[in-house]
Amino acid sequence: MKAFGTQLIEMHDLLRTELARLRSGSEGPKDLRSHCLAFCSALTRHHSGEDESVFPTLAERHPELRPVLEDLSRDHGLITDILLRIEAVIDDPQARDSELDGLAAIMESHFSFEERKIVEALNGLEELEGLTV
Repeated sequence: MKAFGTQLIEMHDLLRTELARLRSGSEGPKDLRSHCLAFCSALTRHHSGEDESVFPTLAERHPELRPVLEDLSRDHGLITDILLRIEAVIDDPQARDSELDGLAAIMESHFSFEERKIVEALNGLEELEGLTV
């Protein structure tokens, strides 16, 4: 089994790739809508999993990370707000592209910060039932 930190980076890379595909505009409107909604759902599940299981586990085992984990959870709220705006403007190319640009900026900042701050601690966790990143 791969270390949790390694899994986190792989998930982030997958989400980065999918967002880049969305932003490329290479899909037709119907495919773009489906892909966008699937991406939003995957990103939401990823962040929900972190907030519900990963971050509480890390906070318990690494109390010094609590301020970082709180910042990351706040970012999740900001990202959720952008995802909701994307869903609301999905059929308006200009508004959608603007929101996707904003999402890309905050997502990259969030992922980079998260990777710098918690990957080492995640990799130190032993296998825990129900923990997913």
